[in-house]
Amino acid sequence: QVQLVESGGGLVQAGDSLRLSCVGSRRTLGDYAMGWFRQAPGMRREFVAAITWTGDNTDYTDSVKGRFTISRDNAKNTVYLQMNSLKPEDTAVYSCAASARSYSTPQSDYLYNYWGQGTQVTVSS
Repeated sequence: QVQLVESGGGLVQAGDSLRLSCVGSRRTLGDYAMGWFRQAPGMRREFVAAITWTGDNTDYTDSVKGRFTISRDNAKNTVYLQMNSLKPEDTAVYSCAASARSYSTPQSDYLYNYWGQGTQVTVSS
């Protein structure tokens, strides 16, 4: 069983940056591919970014390419999402997730085994 706790969300203005962190406990995150998803009010949860267990491969949804960067530090059991040039449409609850498909970068939420509770990101215009 993996426990995931996100932090780093907040209220920012358009154009600002935030870095989200996801810390794992009970098991090493090095056994898992990791992903970030987001869900805005009234919307379905959507894929944002994913990274393989080695960190060698990453994947992003088109709307965040060039603005967001996913990374991981397995020694710290932590995954990050650096978000730059934030836009109001990035407003959502952001959740990290762990997938046993450790060599891939899954985009479908049903391929993830463990989820955090989420952290709110609000971007004002």
